[in-house]
Amino acid sequence: MFRVPKRSRLDVSILVAFFLLSAGNVLAQSRPFIPLHTVDMSSSEYARFKSWVDRAVAGNPGWGFSATDAAIMYRLTGEVAYAYLAISMVESNVQAAEAAIAAGNRPGIAADSYLEVGNYIRDLAIVYDWIYDRLAASQRTRWASYAEQAVWNVWNHTSAQWGGKSFPWTGWSRDNPGNNYYYSFIDATMYWGLASQNSQWLNFLRNDRFPLLVGYFTKLPGGGSREGTGYGTSHKRLFSIYRVWQEATGENLASLSSHTQDSIEYWMHATTPTLDRLAPIGDHARDSTASLYDYHEHLMLELVHLYQNTPQGEYGAWWLNHNSVVEMMSGFNFRHALLKTSQVEKAPTALFYHATGVGHLFARSSWQPDAFWISFVAGVYEESHAHQDQGSFTLYQNTWLAIDENIHSHSGIEQDSSLHNLVRFEKGGTTIQQRSPTTSTVVSTDQNGVLTLDANLTPAYGASQDVRSWRRNVVFDRGNRTVKIHDLTDLGSGVSAIWQINTESQPVISGNAVIAGNLQITSLLPSSPQITIVDWRTQSGGNKFNGGWRIELRGATEYDISLSLVTSPPSDSKVLSAPTIVQKKIRRR
Repeated sequence: MFRVPKRSRLDVSILVAFFLLSAGNVLAQSRPFIPLHTVDMSSSEYARFKSWVDRAVAGNPGWGFSATDAAIMYRLTGEVAYAYLAISMVESNVQAAEAAIAAGNRPGIAADSYLEVGNYIRDLAIVYDWIYDRLAASQRTRWASYAEQAVWNVWNHTSAQWGGKSFPWTGWSRDNPGNNYYYSFIDATMYWGLASQNSQWLNFLRNDRFPLLVGYFTKLPGGGSREGTGYGTSHKRLFSIYRVWQEATGENLASLSSHTQDSIEYWMHATTPTLDRLAPIGDHARDSTASLYDYHEHLMLELVHLYQNTPQGEYGAWWLNHNSVVEMMSGFNFRHALLKTSQVEKAPTALFYHATGVGHLFARSSWQPDAFWISFVAGVYEESHAHQDQGSFTLYQNTWLAIDENIHSHSGIEQDSSLHNLVRFEKGGTTIQQRSPTTSTVVSTDQNGVLTLDANLTPAYGASQDVRSWRRNVVFDRGNRTVKIHDLTDLGSGVSAIWQINTESQPVISGNAVIAGNLQITSLLPSSPQITIVDWRTQSGGNKFNGGWRIELRGATEYDISLSLVTSPPSDSKVLSAPTIVQKKIRRR
């Protein structure tokens, strides 16, 4: 029996918007029901993609090659070799699942709380829909049974089953549109609903899952993700869902909140002036260095596709044309490059951006590569991939000046406040943790080239009697390329406040100042602080970090710190070599 979870209470206006959005829209009357966007078959992107698929047809598929890749080529060319490859890949997956079920086990699609259900079912659904006439009747029945059970299990976690045997799971993030898992679940439901024309699944999306999704993102003006800039790239899948659903039904989900459109400017401003790195906010498990990659390119391509011939689309095109990703690096991403359009570009001019929904702020002195740039975090802390970084900042000019130490970690998922540029609080030698969920606040003014941020970080510690108050004032002076930070705290008995900053270069102490590379940190208050230098390579047994330094100032509850540029760093100050970018498979929920 088809059963779906009860819908949580939603704003009536959102439900009305969905009713108006879907009124009069109909699905395609015959296959294919799943749309394929227009592809320029004369483009270099198509030539690369075709070579990628042809290699697989020849028996040598690259890592991450999918049945969807082969199905796209069949859809574009009609060549049966592509169809046979796509069918054989899905059939192999279904047979493996059937064997596991027959043995009384769960199939692989259920692993890691159904994280990959979107990929598995997308492949199956696309091949089922686009190559339907080449499937045997028994094959269609088996595939449909498998897909129906997988999607049903996602939304009915306590009564999930395989082959009549109970296999309940945690239900992780099935009701959390802010988490990357949710988009995989929606992906599976949407693709199978369209391929099978199961009106119950399609109505479930319209009446339950999509309103929950839109209701969440209406609260995130300014774009971005509360998971940060690492797991926030999962929005590439979210925006793809918007695009496919609109092309299939005419219903424009992206238009129901400002989040999607705003995300173009979010990712543009979150990119450093050299256009090769991002503000390293939150977990970065694939690549801890926050370097630009195919995922960011794909995300922006989806956005530009949704907002073609708009000012935002022009900004997105500028970013795509000028960033460090000249072309997709990994073959399994080549199909996303087919989204590339001839959208006219427009260079951005705004020097400050505040994504209020996620609490991320970015400012720069210009849009030139050598610009002075800052990021700052103050907002909602609630997601598992977010860090204890409320009140933290990073600085960049040509290279990192003040870093998030997570970029030097081997895992990319080190969340502790000791890695961030903030005031750390200790009691009895133990760091007092920031709490979740909490909401810090910040007020900004930007006048005459000077940006001032007044942040109340007290909420990050809940109603703690240990940290009764922490206010941080940041003054970012573009013309003088300086940053002044004033911190005022009110602490409980036995609690100490440690002002800290992490740097790429080895620091050198000189009186009440410290020089690290091209950055000078000067303590105006207290005038004679206790200064400690921590080499991250010696921490945690020396096996968690491959570089970076932490500068600590102690001895006060109020700090007044000046950060300025120096043109000639001391001879014994050095920049550590950049860490090697590697593909990681570490995963956190």
